[in-house]
Amino acid sequence: MNKILVLYDSQSGNVAQMATLVAEGAGQVPDTEVRVLHIGEATAGDVIWCDGLAVGSPTNMGILSWKMKRFWDETMFDHWMQVDGKIACAFSSAGGWGGGMELACQSLLTVLMNFGFLVFGVTDYASKHLTLHYGAVTSKAPREPDAQAACKLLGRRLAEWTAFCIHGRKDQHPAAKDIPRPLPGEME
Repeated sequence: MNKILVLYDSQSGNVAQMATLVAEGAGQVPDTEVRVLHIGEATAGDVIWCDGLAVGSPTNMGILSWKMKRFWDETMFDHWMQVDGKIACAFSSAGGWGGGMELACQSLLTVLMNFGFLVFGVTDYASKHLTLHYGAVTSKAPREPDAQAACKLLGRRLAEWTAFCIHGRKDQHPAAKDIPRPLPGEME
């Protein structure tokens, strides 16, 4: 069984909405159990349990929230060797475009790499103008279909990578699928 944890911090509820969409995407991969937890409810055991981890944070001055950073500094500090080699990705929301969401994703990915997580970006376009190279990002709530598709794609890709890398399910490798992948100029 593929085990995915979507761990998030949310002040306005925007990242919580993204977390739900990321979880929905992960649930599209067969034989995948998905848990969604707010950072205030999570324990080190939750992170140790999962094969794949999607971490979401509001963008705070271009980086992750202090609550998310505290979780990794304090809750996970003594457990870093127990999560080495797991797969992870990031997502973030800010108050407006240009608010630093990709920087926040990079700060999340940096923390995860320091714990030994294998992190990834998504090369596929979620829509004509939206990529997920550093993770799923949105301005405010993910109300637009493009932002929702990005969150779902990120979750699905996380579950595909864990199914492939952790459980040896070659049929789940993203490049092995018979899914046409249009180039940006070919999209409607």
